[in-house]
Amino acid sequence: MHGGRRLRRWERAAVYGVVGVTTEVVFTGAREGLLRRTRTLEGHSYVWMLPIYGVSALLFEPAHSALRSRPLWQRAVAYSMGIMGVEYATGMALRRGIGVVPWDYTGHSRLALPGGATRLDYAPLWAVAGLALEHLHDTMQRIAVAER
Repeated sequence: MHGGRRLRRWERAAVYGVVGVTTEVVFTGAREGLLRRTRTLEGHSYVWMLPIYGVSALLFEPAHSALRSRPLWQRAVAYSMGIMGVEYATGMALRRGIGVVPWDYTGHSRLALPGGATRLDYAPLWAVAGLALEHLHDTMQRIAVAER
């Protein structure tokens, strides 16, 4: 980092939020295209996801720093469990607060946990997402923002 300040925590949270929502839209569009064999590739997300991805990323950075020296498989398992834990906790909090889990997996997977806030068959995807976030975190640590 040369010639500026590091990104502030809220700026990094915003980046994680935008990257998370964008990734979700691409993933759901690709999944719909494959499952329904449609060329529209219509993806979606929820406004709730922007702060959820942002806040969960704030939990991710200290975890990444603590796990950095661990073998890849241990980091992957930890990230998968952590992300699914945040997904479940936020989904159930939304159910209590607004009466619904926007991404309710009930009936969509036999591996959905009670309440529909997470599904175990997504564990490998969350592991890969966590490993990808390592690179995003490291990149953001190197970014210098010019001061005015």
